[in-house]
Amino acid sequence: MRISVFGTGYVGTVVAVALAETGNDVMCVDTDEKRLTMLREGRLPFHEPGVLEYLQRNIREGRLTFTSSAEEGVRYGEVLFVAVGTPQGDDGLTDLGALKEVFRSIGRFANSRKVVAIKSTVPVGTAREMKKMLEEMRKDVEFSVVSNPEFMKEGAALADFTKPARVVIGTTDEYARQIMTELYEPFMRVSKRVFFCNNETAEMIKYASNAFLATKISFINEIANICERVGADVNQVRLAVGADPRIGAQFLFPGVGFGGSCLPKDLNSLIAQAKKAGYTPSLLDSVRSVNEKQWKWLVAKIEAHFKGNLKGLKSALWGLSFKPETDDIRESPALKIATALLEKGVKISAYDPVAIPNAKKVLGDSVEYGKGMYDVLEGADMLVVVTEWLEFRHPDFGRMHSLMRQPV
Repeated sequence: MRISVFGTGYVGTVVAVALAETGNDVMCVDTDEKRLTMLREGRLPFHEPGVLEYLQRNIREGRLTFTSSAEEGVRYGEVLFVAVGTPQGDDGLTDLGALKEVFRSIGRFANSRKVVAIKSTVPVGTAREMKKMLEEMRKDVEFSVVSNPEFMKEGAALADFTKPARVVIGTTDEYARQIMTELYEPFMRVSKRVFFCNNETAEMIKYASNAFLATKISFINEIANICERVGADVNQVRLAVGADPRIGAQFLFPGVGFGGSCLPKDLNSLIAQAKKAGYTPSLLDSVRSVNEKQWKWLVAKIEAHFKGNLKGLKSALWGLSFKPETDDIRESPALKIATALLEKGVKISAYDPVAIPNAKKVLGDSVEYGKGMYDVLEGADMLVVVTEWLEFRHPDFGRMHSLMRQPV
């Protein structure tokens, strides 16, 4: 099948290489020529395990091509996946500017029946709105607009797409249903995990899923904060609570709060959508509030330990990405902690296995960057471990102690 994928970020690139790997001919469409050049040369503009091998193999096999021409992309694909960015606007609602531009191009250049699958996370009702736009633009072409939200974790995106826990397809169009079933069939060899529903339900499933995961994280962080004050061990609490099959152990890890491009943005968007519809989502407001405060507790702990005398101290920082196995620093608690410590006069020396280039774009030369995890410990008064990269889990404590000025 001929497929066009609009947008070559994390989602679009993973979708493109995975569909090409199963024998489809895939054209990637993007306005960013620098990014397209990298991809054509078999280089990834971001870190994501396993994707590079798929990218290079499918370029060699001729199944994966790239263009900056929206017209070429629209005319090429029988199925058009839309995976462009949908950032948060100032009002908390989702900015659909890039998505609408793609749909205008589809309406302008479509030369045959198209199945348009929206991979971008969009507010409930967006697919219906986009279908109406296409139908008003073109009376001579038939369009099927499908809501097909992504459920890929950064750091495990390829595995999540090729071995999905579930695939959600929002459409009431039988033709589109058959096409999408055929596309996802190679990933359903063990068991069928496809959920069909209408567009609005599919759009809500995405937001509900991320809101629930965010809730679990804020819940265990709230419990951890209470445990600290009453003498309970939150690690034992989470293990026992997570053993209950009604609750489950995943996402019950206390820390400095969630970040990244999905959970904060999607939570804010759902809250804004609810309020726009006349409903106050008190639980979701609280989830957000807990998360916004959580990273600050670590800074407060540091201040308390040093009795407020932070100026002139040196802090080593392990981890800059918002989670391990990615170089994504969007909404990363590590950057917020680093910024807060800098403002209090602390010198920062930071290390991350892959995220330093991206962190430099935000923190600049206000922070020193080490080539290794032990490099940054020389003369440090404290070590702040933020991102749980595997290499940080069993360090050489004797070596750490000898390097640091104060072993905090």
